[in-house]
Amino acid sequence: MVRAIVLAAGESRRMGRPKAGLLTRLDGPTFVAAIVDALRLSCIAEVTVVAGAHPDAVRAALAARPETRVIDHPGWRDGQLSSLRAGLAAVDSPDLDALVVALVDCPLVRPATIETLVEAWRRTRAPIVRPALGDRHGHPVIFDRATFADLRSAPLDRGAKAVIEAWRSQVIDLPVDDAGVLADIDTPDDYDAALRAPAR
Repeated sequence: MVRAIVLAAGESRRMGRPKAGLLTRLDGPTFVAAIVDALRLSCIAEVTVVAGAHPDAVRAALAARPETRVIDHPGWRDGQLSSLRAGLAAVDSPDLDALVVALVDCPLVRPATIETLVEAWRRTRAPIVRPALGDRHGHPVIFDRATFADLRSAPLDRGAKAVIEAWRSQVIDLPVDDAGVLADIDTPDDYDAALRAPAR
């Protein structure tokens, strides 16, 4: 069983407004709806969104997708790893083999890319699989169950990077042809550039 969580708990301080409710294009879905759609259009049946600083904005952005579970994370100020842990706690069960972790900041990844990542994990059962474009790695990231204990115990100030470093020799950086895996939209300038980009 593979489930997915979308981390959408941050304050969006640099953007100046909740990212979850921004439109990916003028007539397109919101950020959080776009990444949820990409996950569900791939091979992921269960998607949970972790909200924090702006729970009402997250729920409003997903109003047309009532099948998507949203959980509130009161400790969102403790950083992204704390949100990942909240999501993992919400979805973990004995039959969960791997977790796909996506970011609301990266709403442009293609469903086919997510499928390719999951297929690579199924084939190799690597502890961590992440997409790579050239020499840069992006999101979403797949964490095998073997890493869950480390995710729960890693220092919050180091985040999931500490877990990736601990498993570095077994991490798969999977080459993909999808600029969406690197499209980390954090500021108004990033957002304006994304809106001007050709449809993908």
